[in-house]
Amino acid sequence: MGVRILFLSSEVAPYSKTGGLGDVSGALPAVLAKRGHEVVVVTPRYATVPTEGLSLRGTLWLHFPFGAQWAEVWEVRAGNLRTLFIRQPAYFDRGGFYAEGGVEYTDNHRRFAFFSMAALSAAQMLGLCPQVIHLNEWQTCLAALALKRGYESTPLGQAKTLLSIHNLAYQGIFPSWAVEELGLPWELFSPDGFEFWGQLSFLKTGLVFADALSTVSRRYAQEIQTPEYGFGLEGILQKRAGVLRGILNGIDSKLWNPATDVFLPARYSREDMSGKEVCSEALLERFGLSSAPKRPPIFGMVSRMVEQKGIELILGAIPGLVEAGARVIIIGTGEGRFEGALREMAQRFPQQVGVFIGFDETLSHCVEAGSDFFMMPSKFEPCGLNQLYSLRYGAIPVVRAVGGLEDSIIDAGVEGGEQTSTGIKFGEFSLEAFEGALRRALGLFKKPKLLLGMRKRAMGKDFSWEHAAKEYEALYESLLGAGEDATSAGR
Repeated sequence: MGVRILFLSSEVAPYSKTGGLGDVSGALPAVLAKRGHEVVVVTPRYATVPTEGLSLRGTLWLHFPFGAQWAEVWEVRAGNLRTLFIRQPAYFDRGGFYAEGGVEYTDNHRRFAFFSMAALSAAQMLGLCPQVIHLNEWQTCLAALALKRGYESTPLGQAKTLLSIHNLAYQGIFPSWAVEELGLPWELFSPDGFEFWGQLSFLKTGLVFADALSTVSRRYAQEIQTPEYGFGLEGILQKRAGVLRGILNGIDSKLWNPATDVFLPARYSREDMSGKEVCSEALLERFGLSSAPKRPPIFGMVSRMVEQKGIELILGAIPGLVEAGARVIIIGTGEGRFEGALREMAQRFPQQVGVFIGFDETLSHCVEAGSDFFMMPSKFEPCGLNQLYSLRYGAIPVVRAVGGLEDSIIDAGVEGGEQTSTGIKFGEFSLEAFEGALRRALGLFKKPKLLLGMRKRAMGKDFSWEHAAKEYEALYESLLGAGEDATSAGR
């Protein structure tokens, strides 16, 4: 039976997106709705959200110690899926979602406290009666506390709450004076509440007050309970390990399909791979890289250029790849130091290295299709999506064995040999270990039959959202209680 779900997220593709959170929040609710659940998504209406197709449902007034503020509630419907947009220009009509020019907005605590409360008030105004309220990331975490303290005697307060952690590194930490400014109860400013080393942590609030927790891969659910990956929150995560589950993200298998991809110069499939070579040649031509006398191996990367993604290892490995005759193509944006260093590499090796600073949807698809190998040497990776796209496009992932990369890639040398392998993994976060994995990739390129076999196995893997949606359904049902009728619970 269908479950009534209220889904809160600060990003929802295609309306807003900075990374994986937007992809998940756009795809998962849509699949759940198609599977018969009643899903209402709530997200801010940023300046980039088009007005076409939206209808105004009402206006709210919210009162905080820092002042009263109105919010308009707009809606768009698609079958069982409804999306509500919270509009407040002073908070959401800005140049960025969370930051501008690399500097976070100083009022983010007010902006997302406002969003969380407005989302719950909008649900109340529209008479919604969700059974599960699915929160995502620190921006929505104050809703978990509000439901326990302010809404406990209302229908909303009867709903079960699930908090999904997409990246524990982003915690929403603010000075202690924000407690009073937001009107939060001081008695909860303690190690057992939302206090984090003398500061207010939005994410810790959610970890403490949500009924259940999930994260975006099984391995990451284990990793965040350790000091290495817990970012200071491993203690509360260990305490709540019994309600923490890891569910690997899926991908949009219609959008990411080399057989139908409109962004590619040629299409191809697992059965007919000829178009992939056309994509490789076109990619080299796009970046003006040499392909004579014989087409060289292509190592691609599409990534945020931040420390988490192992850019320092990429920079260290490029000269060796060039010396081995490979071509390296990298696109993305991020920290200025990494952008500058990659530009310098492209200038140093103009015939072998191509770099594009920015985001280009067409180019990101072309890099997946044209690359022989796709590099993801991450320090940590909660789930990762590009390795899943790479599998789909037959670009063999070369990844560090962490988080979702560990869960989704089968390594030839460790886990079953050449008959099951779908990629190349390495363990230690070091240039030496990464270069060892790259040498294995270069060796594989010299064995066309083995490379083709691995490509076909990779392209045969199914990481569609249907699998993840079934796991979320099971999690929702366990929250609602064994034997409870999902259509009547919470009424």
